[in-house]
Amino acid sequence: MALPLIKAQFFLYLALIKYLMIILPNTVAASEFPTSLPGCPNKCGNITIPYPFGTLPGCYRDGFNLTCNDSFTPPKLILGKRFEVLEINITYAEARVRNFIGYDCYNETANVNSSNPGINIGALKPFLFSHRRNKFTVIGCYTFAFISGNQQDNTSYTSGCVSFCGSLTRTTGEGGSCNGLGCCQTTVPGGLNYYDVSWGFSENKAWLYNPCSYAALMQEDWYNFTVQDLVGYGFYERNKNSVPIVLDWAIREKGTCLESHVESSFSPACQSKHSGCDNTTNGEGYICKCLPGYEGNPYLSDGCRDIDECQKHPCKDGSCINTEGNYTCACPKYTKGDGKTDYCTQKFPYLARVATCLIMLGFAIGFGILLLYFLIVKRIKLLEKRKQKMLKRKFFVQNRGLLLEQSLISSPEDTTQKMRILGLHELEKATNKFDNALIIGRGGHGEVYKGILSDQRVVAIKKSKIVDQDEIDQFINEVVILSQVNHRNVVKLYGCCLETEVPLLAYEFISNGTLFNHLHVEEHCSLTWKHRLRIAVEAARAISYLHSSASISVLHRDIKSSNILLDDYFTAKVSDFGTSRSVQIDQTGITTAIQGTIGYLDPEYYCTGRLTQKSDVYSFGVILAELLTRERPLLSSRKFEGGSLIAYFRSAMNESRLFEILDPLVVNEEHKTELEAVAKLAEMCLRMKGEERPTMKEVEIRLEVLWRSNQEHKHPWTSITSQGLEERQLILPDHYTTANETTLQCSFELELQTSSSYFST
Repeated sequence: MALPLIKAQFFLYLALIKYLMIILPNTVAASEFPTSLPGCPNKCGNITIPYPFGTLPGCYRDGFNLTCNDSFTPPKLILGKRFEVLEINITYAEARVRNFIGYDCYNETANVNSSNPGINIGALKPFLFSHRRNKFTVIGCYTFAFISGNQQDNTSYTSGCVSFCGSLTRTTGEGGSCNGLGCCQTTVPGGLNYYDVSWGFSENKAWLYNPCSYAALMQEDWYNFTVQDLVGYGFYERNKNSVPIVLDWAIREKGTCLESHVESSFSPACQSKHSGCDNTTNGEGYICKCLPGYEGNPYLSDGCRDIDECQKHPCKDGSCINTEGNYTCACPKYTKGDGKTDYCTQKFPYLARVATCLIMLGFAIGFGILLLYFLIVKRIKLLEKRKQKMLKRKFFVQNRGLLLEQSLISSPEDTTQKMRILGLHELEKATNKFDNALIIGRGGHGEVYKGILSDQRVVAIKKSKIVDQDEIDQFINEVVILSQVNHRNVVKLYGCCLETEVPLLAYEFISNGTLFNHLHVEEHCSLTWKHRLRIAVEAARAISYLHSSASISVLHRDIKSSNILLDDYFTAKVSDFGTSRSVQIDQTGITTAIQGTIGYLDPEYYCTGRLTQKSDVYSFGVILAELLTRERPLLSSRKFEGGSLIAYFRSAMNESRLFEILDPLVVNEEHKTELEAVAKLAEMCLRMKGEERPTMKEVEIRLEVLWRSNQEHKHPWTSITSQGLEERQLILPDHYTTANETTLQCSFELELQTSSSYFST
């Protein structure tokens, strides 16, 4: 049992010896980096003296001579004649030295003692005050100190800062930043080689608790404020009249780094073959540095030595091997790769080939699956496209598209040129796929979108929500009627789309809203009497045209102020022909299901179901009453008799109280004769029996006469010629002016109790 144990210990000792043989040379090399020239002192007390610095002739470069004062214990290293050197850094080209403190002391009467040291290192050519590591620092409670100096290029410099504190408790606090409460700091520029301190106040109001103020250029990260620095002479005594300051040094006599290469080959500054140089950031000149992978003193011929980079840069995988100026990471046996940047991998050729085949097979299978996926997706899209096409055709036939096509073909050419069947794709493009931001109207039956067709015409596209066969019939009815109507005061239908379940209509876009919206606003109404009279004339022209001048006679069946659109010039456009019916010119009326809007609905039509041209006349009479009074037909702000504008209007006319119910805006315009004429015409249109109402043609002529008179600024009857008198006789036959206002047996109360929504057919 002892023999195996001895063998194990033996091999352990061998491994330990081998390890020490590898590690010790590197350790020795690292600890034996040369710092100074051979035979030159490299220490003064506890301070290392690296070349280009030295204390003896021949041991230093010009301008870098130091003095080692042995009279102190330990000895002190002196730069020039007054600066005690605390540290020299070869890597960053810095020297830390002690600097004198400026002070200004007071009592209750005046200044008793002050020191304004002027620090000049201009004679020390390689040295400049570091603008990166130093700050001008002022300590005190009633202190204003200046720093003035010269830069390397002989440019003058002056700056300063102010520090106040009302008491020792009103300071920046222990360890706080110098923000002006007890102390302040300011930066200095680069290239500074001389400065002195001056004071801005001739007295110190805080002398009782802060008798002295201090100022000096010092190492920024050395100083931490404490309240004790303000009390008595503590700051001066604790620091023995000195603070550390950092000096930047460089090889300045040969210019920049590039210019240094023209130096004599007998005395180059960067002597190590593993060294390079960088331009200094403070003043002119350059500094030397060891190349990556080397450390030491670049100013010595053999100063930059290779370092063991394995200690600083461990390998990601494998074993680290230090090389000259670099290192490598060797992968173990039977593996390959670069352990410096990646992991080592197994190196088996057969398995690699198998793996490669498997990878290629995987790629092939993946490519096949991807190709199959694309083919399936393409097939699905093709089927979906075919399905959409069939669905569009189905909807086209279901929405009476064939009938509409035949109707458009048989219509006069001048109307079909403005009306065409549109595809769904064009309307989606016109409305950005029916973007909600383009909705300009919304109601219980759907939305209205603003869009631009391919021919750049701006349209209002009507899209219904409810799919109902009766509504489709109304849609086809509206399209057929509008395709045969061509009048400047009837809204134009540019096209329709039949490829959706809910048919779509594209009207001309009327930008200024409805007459209803302009009349019934809470704020000031924008419609003058002149506007209202012209709107009445234009609406009458459109309805009269529908009744007697179109290719077929059209009964609108839903004349109301919200169906009269206004453009920017207040031109009237009659719209919404969804419930309209077409009849033969010689046909007086038809019996049909009751449809319309409560408040505008003809009571005779409501009770009998008999629709005639006089039904539209009645509805137009309600609009005339609205134009005169600016009141809603139902639920107005005024307390109408029974809640009806018509009853209220009739009562006022019978009692000669017309001007009491008129809109004050039109009364003030002093068109009383015209107002009375329009009111009388409205009263005639609103008679209970249709046979007692005038025709729309007669209403149109009457309003045209009033409009011409208004334009000529004359009385409406004094300017009428003999022809005008004949027209007046035409529109005012005796039976209109003398007929009794008989009421129908059907109770009109049903109309007032019903909501203002559309009747269902």
